[in-house]
Amino acid sequence: MTQPNALIQSAQRTVRLELEAIEALLERINADFVHACELLLACRGRVVVVGMGKSGHIGNKIAATLASTGTPAFFVHPAEASHGDMGMITRDDVVLALSNSGSTAEIITLLPLIKRLGIPLISMTGNPDSPLALAAEANLDARVAHEACPLNLAPTSSTTASLVLGDALAIALLEARGFTAEDFAFSHPGGALGRRLLLKVEHVMHAGDALPRVVRGTLLRDALLEMTRKGLGMTVVLEPDGRLGGIFTDGDLRRTLDRGIDVRNASIDSVMTVHGKTARAEMLAAEALKIMEDHKINSLVVVDAADRPVGALNMHDLLRAGVM
Repeated sequence: MTQPNALIQSAQRTVRLELEAIEALLERINADFVHACELLLACRGRVVVVGMGKSGHIGNKIAATLASTGTPAFFVHPAEASHGDMGMITRDDVVLALSNSGSTAEIITLLPLIKRLGIPLISMTGNPDSPLALAAEANLDARVAHEACPLNLAPTSSTTASLVLGDALAIALLEARGFTAEDFAFSHPGGALGRRLLLKVEHVMHAGDALPRVVRGTLLRDALLEMTRKGLGMTVVLEPDGRLGGIFTDGDLRRTLDRGIDVRNASIDSVMTVHGKTARAEMLAAEALKIMEDHKINSLVVVDAADRPVGALNMHDLLRAGVM
């Protein structure tokens, strides 16, 4: 029976070898990487990722990551490409071919067709002197000193290195394109991620008659009645001209009571938080959440361009909307 210590040592050895493989990539982010990015940024079509076996599985993931971060991409199995799927590739595309050996027969077979169409070719190989690397306009060097497999046979460190290199490529392109969280959301409209990234403040805020509001000079007791009627745990305090003067929350009420202030006779002006943090209706709800978290507050007033309150929201609203 295998001893637990032996299993732990084996796992730790694997992690160490794969960490070393990733660290070795740093010095290979060079002119070829830059040229690969330039080819992909100039692409008028899509990035066609090809790879056999384990490289194919990594290529599938790289294609998915590229597509979800602003670089349209899809995976084509190289064997299928030789039997009709080559018709999916156009002259406007760029091919990204993965092969650890750089001499995978199914990919090498495609090279004359890729060259004939004049399609830019980027390779990701473990052998920079291989036929695939030499045929490419840019080769991404993913070689590793040792596979994590003790037989140095099963693709382990090499696939990890290729995966990380693919992520590096996708993120470099994302940043070069100025890809935003909202752009990302359009590629992920379903589920909690879509709600978090697409939902705007205007979709969850309390507006119109549901917005608790009083004017400066109002007695605190009357402000508390307004808070009770609207049930939001806060009230907006307005300046005479309708602009935001301040905010009074349940937390402010507790602090008021701690100070021994007479809530029946005090004015809202003496106990409110002057102005306070605000959000805009067109802001992503996730941005409003960050404001609350950064400032450790539970409520936000939503204002327009003239600093007039148009709504309010709290943590419970964001929780119900699935933003948290």
